[in-house]
Amino acid sequence: MPRNLLDDIKETLISAEQIQQRVLELGQQLNADYADSEREIIFIGVLKGALMFMVDLARAVNLPISIDFMAVSSYGASTQSSGIVRIIKDLDASIEGKDVVVVEDIVDSGLTLSYMLDNLRSRNPASLKVCALLNKKDRRTVDTQLDYLGFDVPDAFVVGYGLDYNQLYRNLPFIGVLKPELYR
Repeated sequence: MPRNLLDDIKETLISAEQIQQRVLELGQQLNADYADSEREIIFIGVLKGALMFMVDLARAVNLPISIDFMAVSSYGASTQSSGIVRIIKDLDASIEGKDVVVVEDIVDSGLTLSYMLDNLRSRNPASLKVCALLNKKDRRTVDTQLDYLGFDVPDAFVVGYGLDYNQLYRNLPFIGVLKPELYR
C-alpha cells in the first residue's frame, strides 16, 4: 500500500508559492545580467536534485539559452558527504567561450560545487556563475561564491522540489524538513 509522503514531513520551510515567486525573481535577475551578452548562455543543471528548479528557472528566462546536465556526487546513499567527489555524468557539449550558469539545488559543505567549478573552469568558459536554490551556509567547509541564491536554510535534512532522500520526495512542490526518525 503506497504511503502519503506528506506524513513524513516534520515542517514546511519554503512553500510552493514562495519558491515560484523567488524563481521568477531569479529569472528576472538573469535576464537583466545577460541582456547584453552576445555569447551563448548555457545552464548546467546538477542532477538529479536541480532538475525541478532548472526547468522552472529556464522558463523564467526570456533569453536564448541551452541546457546541459552533470551528475556529481560526494554523498552516495548517505546523508553526509563522503568527502570524495565523483563525476557520474559529464556534459554532452563543449562550454568553451560560453557564458555558463551552474544551476544547483542546494549548497551544503561546498565540496561538490567547488570541485565541479574547478573542473568547469578548466574547460575555458567565457564566464562561470552559480545559481543555487538553497544555501546551507552553517555547513560550509569550502568557501564557494553563489552569484544567484533562492533561500538560506537551516542545518536540517530538507527534501522536496527536487531534493530527495533515497530517491523519494523530489516531487513535493515545497521544501520541507524530513522527520529525523526516517533517516537515522
